[in-house]
Amino acid sequence: MTHHTIHQSADERFNPVAGVLAYLLPGLGHWYLGEAKRGLLIGAGVLWLFFGAVLIGGIDSVDRVEDKWWFVGQAGVGPIAFATDLVHQTQFKVVDSRGQLQTPPPGPDAKASKSIGHANEIGSLFGAIAGMLNIMCVIDALWRPRIDRRVRIRSVSASEGTPA
Repeated sequence: MTHHTIHQSADERFNPVAGVLAYLLPGLGHWYLGEAKRGLLIGAGVLWLFFGAVLIGGIDSVDRVEDKWWFVGQAGVGPIAFATDLVHQTQFKVVDSRGQLQTPPPGPDAKASKSIGHANEIGSLFGAIAGMLNIMCVIDALWRPRIDRRVRIRSVSASEGTPA
């Protein structure tokens, strides 16, 4: 049976462009490396988990000020997490002149209210898991060899024709 192996040194396999792209948008680094399907699946999985976290726990589940340790994990999603936090901090929080967070009374004129309870905790957890999952994908994109699909298909076809 014929086996095809990729012989590259660690320096040849390190691809910082793919790593940066994978951090900027989940899945983009793998797409850049020629693995469009893998990139699409990574992007869909990470973003579905992150935005699912926001849907479950509310936008308050992404909060770098009040929940900084959860945000450390969520930041792994990349600029999307920072943009979500920016929207949360500037559009949904009410801060008085002393810098204290205010909870407005409920009603149509209320600008924001603090999300509490298990749903918020689950949202924070899901967001952190999405960030950590994307960090693993960034590391995978950083040290993933660029694979020539034609060589791989040829070597698989050759191995199928030989008896075991």
